[in-house]
Amino acid sequence: MSLQTPQAATVGSDLPAVTEKGSFLGYKMGEDSFVPPSVEEEEEEDGEKEKEKEKLPPILTASNTAAGGLERGAKSQFSTFSNFISTINQKKEAAGSSSSPTQLVIPNIKNVRDLPPICLDVRQKQRISIDTLPPELKAPVPPESSLPIRTKTMKDFQEDMEKAKSSGDWKAVHDFYLTTFDSFLELNAAFKKDVSLPFSTIEDSGINAKFVNAVYDALLNTPQDIQKSVLKGIINGLLQEWKGLRTKDDLRAYCILLQNPQFSNTSTYVIYAHLLRQIATLAEADHHFLAHWFKKISQRRFKQLVDRLLQFISLRLFPAKPEEFPPMIKCTWWIPSATKVLALFNAANSLANPAIIPYMDFYNSTLDHIDLMEEYHNWQCYGNSHRFSFCQYPFIISIAAKKVIIQRDSEQQMISMARQSLVDKVSRRQRPDMNMLFLNLKVRRMHLVSDSLDELTRKRADLKKKLKVTFVGEAGLDMGGLTKEWFLLLIRQIFHPDYGMFTYHKDSHCHWFSSYKCDNYSEFRLVGALMGLAVYNSITLDIRFPPCCYKKLLSPPIVPCDQNTPVGISDVSLDDLCHIIPELAHGLSELLSYEDNVEEDFYSTFQVFQEEFGVIKSYNLKPGGDKIPVTAQNRKEYVQLYVDFILNKSIYKQFAAFYYGFHSVCDSYALMLLRPEEVEILVCGSPELDMYALQRNTQYDGYLKTDLTIRYFWEVVLGFPLDLQKKLLHFTTGSDRVPVGGMADLNFKISKSETSTNWLPVAHTCFNQLCLPPYKSKKELKQKLIIGISNAEGTILIPQLQGCSNL
Repeated sequence: MSLQTPQAATVGSDLPAVTEKGSFLGYKMGEDSFVPPSVEEEEEEDGEKEKEKEKLPPILTASNTAAGGLERGAKSQFSTFSNFISTINQKKEAAGSSSSPTQLVIPNIKNVRDLPPICLDVRQKQRISIDTLPPELKAPVPPESSLPIRTKTMKDFQEDMEKAKSSGDWKAVHDFYLTTFDSFLELNAAFKKDVSLPFSTIEDSGINAKFVNAVYDALLNTPQDIQKSVLKGIINGLLQEWKGLRTKDDLRAYCILLQNPQFSNTSTYVIYAHLLRQIATLAEADHHFLAHWFKKISQRRFKQLVDRLLQFISLRLFPAKPEEFPPMIKCTWWIPSATKVLALFNAANSLANPAIIPYMDFYNSTLDHIDLMEEYHNWQCYGNSHRFSFCQYPFIISIAAKKVIIQRDSEQQMISMARQSLVDKVSRRQRPDMNMLFLNLKVRRMHLVSDSLDELTRKRADLKKKLKVTFVGEAGLDMGGLTKEWFLLLIRQIFHPDYGMFTYHKDSHCHWFSSYKCDNYSEFRLVGALMGLAVYNSITLDIRFPPCCYKKLLSPPIVPCDQNTPVGISDVSLDDLCHIIPELAHGLSELLSYEDNVEEDFYSTFQVFQEEFGVIKSYNLKPGGDKIPVTAQNRKEYVQLYVDFILNKSIYKQFAAFYYGFHSVCDSYALMLLRPEEVEILVCGSPELDMYALQRNTQYDGYLKTDLTIRYFWEVVLGFPLDLQKKLLHFTTGSDRVPVGGMADLNFKISKSETSTNWLPVAHTCFNQLCLPPYKSKKELKQKLIIGISNAEGTILIPQLQGCSNL
């Protein structure tokens, strides 16, 4: 796990301690809220702390700058968002109160002190990766303490619960909770599968998960004094265990405590924060164990733990009741601690195959409402300091927020380039004109590819300016329609099978790079630049590349300074090949599982045969591969080399040109925030369709949304199967995918066509506009619409719109 903990910047205790007055972090525990201590109490507490410090080792604390932008004010819409959070919080509290017989109150705590602080992790402009550490610890392993013997089983506990519910006598249950949560050793004694075994591997945590789940599921239905005892025991356990090296029993205890459902209640957040801080400051090797243990948690409970951490971060950023929490300046480490622990769950999710939950479930939409550009600049400017930024943990930032960062970063680069052009013009005493502020491309329709290549090559220094396209010999001002038309026409021509640059695989419905050798790969660079310009100018392209293409595009995410460094080479697997050539992947999979004599039955060597312009050519997968037979012993190596050849080596020059073309436009550090799947969504849009959202955001020209024809239209469209809905979207916008911002970003418009109702609907794809005749019946509208969207081929120019249309 790349979750290393650098040393803190300062030494000393600038955080409030837990005092004898029954207060935690300087706030008294009441029935419903925290009560600030009086001045006399603070002076008394300070005196007690000074005496206690003489007996205790110094405590490291993070510097005040560690919180980065977390103390910044919110935007103007924050009050509205806070109300939203408040409403959600009230609903959750109401739900919690209905499921629990008594209200949860944090107990008073005596003779305890503050916990060690968290030290922030800085990604230093590198993607957080999963470190495949060896199972052995790098640090010295402390000896395990002998555990007390506890004989109570899950069945015994469940019987005690039934007796307590029927009789009202909770003593046996109370004694169990009181003993079990009293210390880390007791937690292990109760929940360890076998106390005589060490369970010191990543494969098995040794935790009796069913017993833990049963105890926690029953906890919220117990009387208040039991719940208070559990929290008090957790606090005492945390205070006792933080010194020295961690044992595997300690890690097991942390894993168990994290699953406590009491931490969903905001009144327990102070305790929860200290638990998170202890886990966040563990050694890297300990994080490695926890991540592997977390991936064994059931999907439902794993999702609950992730949601709990996300809610903790959201409510700390925008508290519905600020009086429930200590001031932000006193707990700047809360959010960094929670984010680091969330990173462990993200790593566990990535280690699991398949993933336990979708990567989108780690998004925190609350972050869409903070100053994202300040977060981004903090990450860029303070990469080598302890200043926290959410950009260090990009998995938590939604794709919509990342798009905002990329767009604003692009806009700033565009402005910078335009300003530099203006300064250069003035310094040469030349008259400036508006054209210098844009990337102006002039192309002929009959020579679209060659003209586009020449223009982009000649104006390479202007690629970061706003794109404007002019078709030679055609009058018209590009207000976005011509630019989109240029993208559509160019993509269709380049990806046409006759053009030979890409091969279309019908089984997977995607394109892949042709392995044919040629003298000039500049057209592949053009395609890369085209994709980069689309992202840069917020244009969605109708391109079908497999997922591994975007993985290769981020290998590495920033162009290396050394031109000899290979680019576009990524770790590929049989699953990646299956997304492109499923039949070949199936054959190789059959080879791996074949149980008879591989060498005699397959009679293969370490070679690959490919057809190039009608000639069969052979390539060795390794030196002397033509003389090395494939056997049961070396077939895994053969398959891996075969897949690597198809996806990496055979197309290296083509993909390298494509890579450099894309990064010639998109060379922003913001790319490091993206997953390959997110790059695909930025380029091609999302495949998730919400036609009800499209209906809500549709604009009308010549129609009202209450008109009979419009009502017929939506009744028909909402009743379409998914394939017809995608055809309609492709017919009207040029793509069957949705932009990152959702249907609202399509600016979809339905215009009234004054033509005869015998005509089919017409779409201006460059303007996302559907021209619909006023059909008199629902049956006629459905029939004409299906014919139109199912047989739309070719594009023509509509002079008054200067855009392309589907007929």
